[in-house]
Amino acid sequence: MTATRMTNYDRTMLRVMNDPRGRRLRATAARRRSTVAAHVALTAAIVALLTHFCLSRAESTWAAVAVVVLLLPWMVAQGLINGATRGLLELRERALDERQLAERSQVLARAHRATTVLLAVAVLGLFASGMADGDALRTYAPPALAAGLVVHFLMPVWVAGLTARDEPAEDEPATLP
Repeated sequence: MTATRMTNYDRTMLRVMNDPRGRRLRATAARRRSTVAAHVALTAAIVALLTHFCLSRAESTWAAVAVVVLLLPWMVAQGLINGATRGLLELRERALDERQLAERSQVLARAHRATTVLLAVAVLGLFASGMADGDALRTYAPPALAAGLVVHFLMPVWVAGLTARDEPAEDEPATLP
């Protein structure tokens, strides 16, 4: 922990993020990967539906209703990822120890690199579609920008969920590296 004193909020969030009740759901790498995959799929569906709702000229109230329905499983998946990472990205710095701070820095660096590659691919794709058809930029730029913003925001969570280590079993003693 850092030298700054933890607040009541910090202690409460630390307790929530380290709650053992959900351990079974996040115990293995396969379960964490499945949760991250579900979260990515739900996020893609929500972004697609919101894009349709905002840009469609047809009646699209159904898309807004579908987004509201998908938000509940999306929030559950988000909570499972946060629990699997022990709040690595959600807790304040003063609530993390040195190892967790280093792990957070590594996750953020990996996420930054992955997001940079995805944004470069998106820009190249938009340029290519713009050269092929002049109206394509007007059609594809808003959804691409929305998807880029969402990916930029959520990539650290996904990377943290994919790189989280397995917890030692209760009968195994924790070993120091």
